[in-house]
Amino acid sequence: MEENCPSKTALRVALRRAAHQILDAPKIFDDPLALRIVGLAPEASPEHGQERLEETPLSRILRASLAARSQYAEEELSIARKRGIGQFVILGAGLDTFAYRNPALGNALHVFEVDHPVTQNWKRKRLEEAEIPSPENLTFAPVDFETQTLQDGLGEAGFDFKKSTFFSWLGVSMYLSSSAVETTLRFVASLPAGSSIVFDYMISPSTLSPNARKVFDGLAQRVASIGEPFQTFFEPPLLENSLRAMGFGQIEDMSPEKMETRYLQGRTDGLRVGKLSHVLHAWVVSRLTTHHPALS
Repeated sequence: MEENCPSKTALRVALRRAAHQILDAPKIFDDPLALRIVGLAPEASPEHGQERLEETPLSRILRASLAARSQYAEEELSIARKRGIGQFVILGAGLDTFAYRNPALGNALHVFEVDHPVTQNWKRKRLEEAEIPSPENLTFAPVDFETQTLQDGLGEAGFDFKKSTFFSWLGVSMYLSSSAVETTLRFVASLPAGSSIVFDYMISPSTLSPNARKVFDGLAQRVASIGEPFQTFFEPPLLENSLRAMGFGQIEDMSPEKMETRYLQGRTDGLRVGKLSHVLHAWVVSRLTTHHPALS
């Protein structure tokens, strides 16, 4: 991310989330604030600012993928809440609207939004401009993942390290160094049993099919051109072994095929998720944090 500039990918994700509300029916992920937070009117359409609501084969795949991963994360959060989880941390929150869509949760769920200080300040200005109030159970925690520890950032924000916590970390890991990814996962693994994290990760390019590799190369060039290149990739079996070595005892790895079966089956519009990434949910069962080379 460029110095003193908010994340461009965060804006693109928010625009695709807004486009999903308008262009796709039925919706995979319903976000009634998605249009307001990016400055679009509810009646917006592809004819109103087509450059912002692009409709291309790649944009369809990208918005379906982000809608499915967001829906999965919030479904898993709902299950965690029923089990008594009272803290929710959104890592790399960008223009996520969960806390603002659910103000009635109140004291039942303390939400922490973690993001780069510049991006977080930009979001807070967008919320003011869109007249979207911040609920009392929301705390902003500015953290630069590359220069600060998540533990320190959350500690300064009043996070309770003795409570089991649910983490959502979407669209972030691929832009960080492997050491930053490892440090974040080890921190979650150090928390009380019952804590868990949902995150998405990109598949190692060398393992992709020729067609998928062509798509990856184009996308990689695109994000690199805006100063936010892909950095970290994983092979699913090696990643699972690493997570188990850290203390994550239960792991659900959602491949693109599993995501399509869960969220896109029976659609007639041809909407599908991309083949470049997986979404994974890992639960903490111990505090073992042995170093593992697959995350190095």
